[in-house]
Amino acid sequence: MWRGALVCLALASLCFVIGFGWFANSISLLKTPADPPPADAIIVLTGGQFRLDAAIDLLRSGKGERLLISGVNPVARDAELREVTGLDERLFACCVDIDRAALDTIGNATESAKWVHEHAYRSVILVTNNYHMPRSLLEMRRLLGDTRLQPYPVVNSRLDGGDWLMKPDAVRVLFTEYTKFLTAVARSVFIASDGHTTVASSRMSGD
Repeated sequence: MWRGALVCLALASLCFVIGFGWFANSISLLKTPADPPPADAIIVLTGGQFRLDAAIDLLRSGKGERLLISGVNPVARDAELREVTGLDERLFACCVDIDRAALDTIGNATESAKWVHEHAYRSVILVTNNYHMPRSLLEMRRLLGDTRLQPYPVVNSRLDGGDWLMKPDAVRVLFTEYTKFLTAVARSVFIASDGHTTVASSRMSGD
């Protein structure tokens, strides 16, 4: 019994380590698109100036008609945010929306979905850091299944060629994000299975 449990634990640990290696390598291969095709709108998830700068550049270049900045600190004023973006008053007023309700990636997806549905957008460029992109896409696609999402990963430092293995901070960030990604996958599977169970129960009861 104990031997079987130890074998299962060893296999689970091996799968976890292999999975982390695959995840980290996949992140290291992500590149920022040089000239992404235009979309209806742009969404940027706050978490760094590089993300915001990239989204502003996309808006200025006409890659989307409107920008949602999701996860802004509730105490940040519009005037302060406009100054940070460097946009003129006209463009900021006409084409930038601010989400102060989201506190995490799940909240980003929830508030973004409301915004996308409100404007009936069919395609969106999603801007966030490379390591954050897989989880962000997972959460977004769960709520925006019919919307075309174009990932626009922002790369702050090079991680390709196995460079991430030589950077302790990068390993820490990637490992933390990997565990969050696995949690998000598990939650998505649970939500999907729970939904199927609910539908099946409703049909059986005649609802």
